[in-house]
Amino acid sequence: MKFIKKNLSNILFFGFIIFLFTPYGLPVRATLIKGVSFVTTRVLNMEIDKEEREKLSTYDWQLVDVNGNKVDFNTFINKVIVVNFWATWCPPCIAEMPAFEKLYQDYKDEVVFLFVANDDPKKVEKFILSKEYSHPVYYQLTEAPKNLLSNSLPTTYIISKEGEIVVDKTGAADWNSGKVRDLLDSLIK
Repeated sequence: MKFIKKNLSNILFFGFIIFLFTPYGLPVRATLIKGVSFVTTRVLNMEIDKEEREKLSTYDWQLVDVNGNKVDFNTFINKVIVVNFWATWCPPCIAEMPAFEKLYQDYKDEVVFLFVANDDPKKVEKFILSKEYSHPVYYQLTEAPKNLLSNSLPTTYIISKEGEIVVDKTGAADWNSGKVRDLLDSLIK
């Protein structure tokens, strides 16, 4: 007991380092981020004001799915699109995936979902299988249009049928919220 009292600050510091910088803390960090993102999504509006929206500069972007099938972004012109850049090592990405899966299940026939992984394909496949996610995962063959470039993960864009970027969100969010569903419903009409 005397040892613990004497070294409590060192033990706590060591535990904090393990939590912060090792995979052991990843699930806890993801859960904390999920809670914060869900609260902020309900309070803040992610939608870009109409007068500030940019149109996609181009649809020239080549992707490949997990089965090796090439996908041309040009085929999604005049469709509502959700693009999410993510990685398996990214706690905010992991935090928002369950909400994305629910949203995908409800809107997969009306909205194009592109979950673009920035990670090792074997790790991605293992992650998707372990979580039993069904949403489609892609990898970039060419660089994304300049309007969709970001150095942060996760980054998510919602694009209207007219090619306007309606949402440009960096960081985790509750993508299964009523606000997001209302937005998608309005864009689909």
